Amino acid sequence: MQNNINGGGRRQAMSSVDFYRRVPKDLTEATTLGAFMSIAAMLVMAVLFFSETMAFARSSIATSITIDENADQQIRINFNITLLDLNCDYVSIDVWDALGTNRQNVTKNIDKWQLDAAGVRRVFSGRNRDARELAHDSHDRSLEEMHSEDGVAVVDLTSENFHDFVSDHDMVFIDLYAPWCVWCQRLAPTWESLAQWAKKENVPIGVGKVDCMAQADLCRNEKIMAFPTLRWYHEGEPVQPDYKMDRTLPALQAYARRKLEMDEKFKDWEKKTDPADDDEREKKRLLFQQHRLEHPGCQVSGHLMVNRVPGNFHIEAKSKSHNLNAAMTNLSHIVEHLSFGEPIDAENRKTKRILKQVPDQHRQFKPMDGSVYVSQKFHQAFHHYIKVVSTHLNMGSSMSNQMMAYQFLEQSQIVFYDDVNVPEARFSYDLSPMSVVVQKEGRKWYDYLTSLCAIIGGTFTTLGLIDAVLYRVLKPKKL
Repeated sequence: MQNNINGGGRRQAMSSVDFYRRVPKDLTEATTLGAFMSIAAMLVMAVLFFSETMAFARSSIATSITIDENADQQIRINFNITLLDLNCDYVSIDVWDALGTNRQNVTKNIDKWQLDAAGVRRVFSGRNRDARELAHDSHDRSLEEMHSEDGVAVVDLTSENFHDFVSDHDMVFIDLYAPWCVWCQRLAPTWESLAQWAKKENVPIGVGKVDCMAQADLCRNEKIMAFPTLRWYHEGEPVQPDYKMDRTLPALQAYARRKLEMDEKFKDWEKKTDPADDDEREKKRLLFQQHRLEHPGCQVSGHLMVNRVPGNFHIEAKSKSHNLNAAMTNLSHIVEHLSFGEPIDAENRKTKRILKQVPDQHRQFKPMDGSVYVSQKFHQAFHHYIKVVSTHLNMGSSMSNQMMAYQFLEQSQIVFYDDVNVPEARFSYDLSPMSVVVQKEGRKWYDYLTSLCAIIGGTFTTLGLIDAVLYRVLKPKKL
């Protein structure tokens, strides 16, 4: 008996803290208004539940800025640039940075392709290839001594007699030079020796020279980009490409003999075959002359490893055996590709999965691709100023959903040069000390459950209050 009394007391004590006390069903009243409000509550809860579930399933992209903790000492620059009016023989890539690095004519990991007039790759000009230094003769007599002792054999050409000279001779070999050019000065005695040899041996060629400083218009019309330019003419027309081998007397004599031999072979072929088709004859003539049109266009591509400090790499016209003609140097170019860091493999599954989730405004990895920069006049070139920002793409908690890349912004402008300076296409870069973190954010599961409870409780309570108010207002009053 005592145990029953104690047990009942404990149950009564527990019941006193009941938050969810039951109202006897006999004390409740079902109404039509209450039914409508219950249906409305269920509809509202269903709509809110669906909306909240969709919001939970979706993720958002958030960005933040933090200190760049990249400890790499160097960064890779990937590039593919087309020079529209510069021969590959004169293309030089130099690197400079704030630490004092100054590398001239970098060739490691760099390819060069000579282009035709349509911009299509025609001749591979080498990979990791240093320009060859041309051999020159040593002379025991100066040019003035040769003139005083042997006379002048080389014909000085001007705009008045140039065309008559190349027309009067079947074959002409001309040195287009500048008096201040050190390579031209070294060549001058050899060139005089070549003319004396041709005169003494009755070699049927005319040997001339043009001072491009005194005859600037003539050299401009002949498109002389470097000094000295040694050009062969046949029947008044230039034969391309220009002579670019050693500048010794035996080498020049061998070149002249080869041209004469090929001309004799063409004449023999013409006599034997007597071609009626002019097109076939012209093709054979060009073949025997070893004539190959040389368009001054070059595509240079590859990558550079540079220090992670402000610096620049620039494309400049220079040569180990020429002095460039600043008046004819045009650095117009197309940036086919420029990026920083390891190349992004767009076909890689991991890369495709991550980039697919990143908005376009956070994918500025190569904004200069396809940009054309044309210099309308000489003595000017485009300089590009680039701000590089490392970007961490975190599309998940696992490493398979994370990657690091480099975005950059660029500003380009034309820079004007003095008449004596050779222009250069410069790409100046600066790495930001801050990095951008782009990450995908989703809601936590407990946030979702909390929101569901709030929807259910809030909707039930709110519509319950509305129901109570309407019931009191619409309830018939007793008389």
